[in-house]
Amino acid sequence: MTLQEQGARRDDLASLPQLPALNPLQTIGGFFRKTLAVAELEARKIRHDSTDLVTRAVQPVLWLLVFGQVFTQSRSIPTGNTPYLDFLTPGILAQSVLFVSIFYGIAVIWERDLGILHKFLVSPTPRPALVLGKALSASIRALSQALIIYLIALVLGVKLSANPFHIAGVLLITILGAMFFSTLSLIIASLMKTRERFMGIGQVITMPLFFTSNAIYPMAIMPAWLLVIARLNPLTYEVDALRALMLANGVSVLGLGLDFAVLIVAVIIAITIESRLYPRVVQ
Repeated sequence: MTLQEQGARRDDLASLPQLPALNPLQTIGGFFRKTLAVAELEARKIRHDSTDLVTRAVQPVLWLLVFGQVFTQSRSIPTGNTPYLDFLTPGILAQSVLFVSIFYGIAVIWERDLGILHKFLVSPTPRPALVLGKALSASIRALSQALIIYLIALVLGVKLSANPFHIAGVLLITILGAMFFSTLSLIIASLMKTRERFMGIGQVITMPLFFTSNAIYPMAIMPAWLLVIARLNPLTYEVDALRALMLANGVSVLGLGLDFAVLIVAVIIAITIESRLYPRVVQ
């Protein structure tokens, strides 16, 4: 190529339109818009299946009305100056969030079977935005459960904190818990790939997560081996934060800072893992 041809080529390249530089704020804003779009799409399903929220509220209601009332009268579980029903209520809220979220991943398997998941994967939406959007939609269901449990607790005379900052903290912890366990559910769905295997694994891990936490008994009476497991269980930190924020005289045993830190880190790790595994559902 002669010098004259090289110069002409440079002139042609210079005349091409230049792509605008990506603004980091625009990139971040676009990511969150896509995330909220996915969350809004998932949340629409609640309007078409509102009875699901009511049926899922039956179990926590029974725990509070039967289990809570009986053990409050028997005083067989030492909870200090806190009545057992008050002690139990935050644990049942955490249990409800767990049960609502842990089977959320089956929706992904249904989407794959219906061909909807393929459309998500070929869209320009980043994988983390897809996962985060689904996790946020699961938190909407969890918040509805929180409202139901709050109402029941008020009827039963549980001494709840009226501090608006505490209530906001309860909502945030509920959202973080739902995001983590729903993303964990998505990870299981990505690995199991069939509804039968997914339901089996979900049922296997749900009750151990619940009973190895501090949801229905304090950590002070746990044997040493159970205490180690409880410290590794994210549900323990969710319950501890809810107990400190939800009750009028609530106290955090582990520290609110640690509770929030553990849940936030757990959510970030779970979303990062599922963002890599998400396309495997269709394989």
